[in-house]
Amino acid sequence: MYFNRKFIQYSIKTALNCCFICSISLFTNCSDQKEKKSITTLFETSKGTQTPEYKDVISFYKNLATAYPTISITSESQTDSGYPLHVIYFDPTGKSITSISQAKKRNKNILLINNGIHPGESDGIDASMLLLRDLAQGKIVAPTNTIVAVIPVYNIGGALQRNSTTRTNQQGPELYGFRGNARNYDLNRDFIKADTKNAKAFTKIFRALDPELFIDNHVSNGADYQYTLTHLFTQHNKLGGEAGVYLNEILMPRLQEALKAKQWDITPYVNVFNSQPEKGFTQFMDTPRYSTGYTTLYNTLGMMVETHMLKPYKQRVEGTYELMKSFIVITDADAENIKNIHQGAKTRFKKSDLYPILWTTDSTKTQTLQFKGYQGDMIPSEVTDKMRLKFDHSKPFVKPTLYYNTFKASKEITIPAYYGIPKGYWKVLERLALNKIKVLELQKDTTLTAQVYYIKDYKSRQSPYEGHYLHYNTQVTAKQENIRLQKGDYLASTAQEGVRYLLETLEPEAVDSFFNWNFFDTILQQKEGFSPYVWEDKAKELLDNNPLLKIEFETKKKTEPAFASNWYAQLDWLHKHSTNYEQNHLRYPIIRVGG
Repeated sequence: MYFNRKFIQYSIKTALNCCFICSISLFTNCSDQKEKKSITTLFETSKGTQTPEYKDVISFYKNLATAYPTISITSESQTDSGYPLHVIYFDPTGKSITSISQAKKRNKNILLINNGIHPGESDGIDASMLLLRDLAQGKIVAPTNTIVAVIPVYNIGGALQRNSTTRTNQQGPELYGFRGNARNYDLNRDFIKADTKNAKAFTKIFRALDPELFIDNHVSNGADYQYTLTHLFTQHNKLGGEAGVYLNEILMPRLQEALKAKQWDITPYVNVFNSQPEKGFTQFMDTPRYSTGYTTLYNTLGMMVETHMLKPYKQRVEGTYELMKSFIVITDADAENIKNIHQGAKTRFKKSDLYPILWTTDSTKTQTLQFKGYQGDMIPSEVTDKMRLKFDHSKPFVKPTLYYNTFKASKEITIPAYYGIPKGYWKVLERLALNKIKVLELQKDTTLTAQVYYIKDYKSRQSPYEGHYLHYNTQVTAKQENIRLQKGDYLASTAQEGVRYLLETLEPEAVDSFFNWNFFDTILQQKEGFSPYVWEDKAKELLDNNPLLKIEFETKKKTEPAFASNWYAQLDWLHKHSTNYEQNHLRYPIIRVGG
């Protein structure tokens, strides 16, 4: 059989070209399908009724990072769930970010967004997926001076506990995560005490990024009203200085105006529980156990988004998306000013300055909100036969409502030059190191004059609270003493960026101090005591040798009947006024030096 060689060559070439074209076409179709799949969210395909599982959230971002050079994803420290925290970055330059340090070197402002701290409150998880995708695709105006960094799901353990019932007060989504983490901690009470790997991982991320801006996305719980969106900016008096003024007088009003222009009304977080908001309410005081309270210690402009739990899920996610979008536009336009405020605040507090550690509402200063609520009436309950609150959606109103958003210091301390920390308190030292607090290790035994606190009084919760029996209303007395520090003990200077962290954790009267979180409970228990039959004779000898003490003792018996009738209390009082009484009981081990 005869074959034309040229014909064969042409046929083979044609066939190969056809195969190649088909392959390209097939690859393109597959690629298009893969890209389409990777950039469409479950929230969208479910028409705003569902939120994705944790694994699908991470897959979405990995696909997004593959498709768009402006998106990067990094894996950071482990959480209690055994899974690492991820950080997703949008960098408008399109340069890949492979580490936190690399993001920081870009010399742009950083906005850190935290989602899923309570995974049942999944609004921010979905809103952030939409936000980063739309930024990457150019559907919305991208910032030029800001890197957006997103923790997609902070409470991974809680996100894995999907259910449809535990958010009793909430309308959608169909399935969601649980509030407690893998060890059942509420992570929005753990930032300062850092009992969980989650909090430790967050601290590493936050301190390395040192963000100028912070948003934590939540869903509210407390009352019924017309708003989908409420904001909980960190308390501006507590933030203080130029940062506090900027937050309260510039950033907050600009955000409210921008959202109003888009027909997204917003009001301050409605800080009430089972009552009518129009009676007036105070701003929530975010102490350092909370995310924005913790970020305040490093002078970050922070806010929580609190959507209203009774609004449809689709509406809540869309509102969160619009808020973050407006926030980015506003802060990116003022990026240089914000960076200067952030940097300037780092040297605001110096030794010998007064620092407020306790706050109270200033009732003389109020703001009047034109509050959009629903009429609430007290009616007989069909369950308890008592009166219950019922909101009537057929009776919406706009009423002037007093809002108390000014706080004043109720307790101030003088900032010392140093805090002395015994080497045995390694839990404290670990947390200082985690927060990049610089400490000086003593190379030899050292004697110095310092101020020492003695615990005068405190109250404790009678039921467990986040793994602790939290102390409160702590009071101390201070004494000047000659203290001998041992080789290997530490001094922490207050002349450093983390001064506020030192003050809030090491001053025992501060609300979220390490003392109040039970780090020093061993000093509250007396270790050595006495046998009454032995101490009786020594007590008599003590009185005989100390006439002034005897007068004080006899006077106390005459003026205090309960003391006079309690023989053991009398012996114990004398023991505590003797050299036999142990020096460590109620003596706070952290000392204050200079200032």
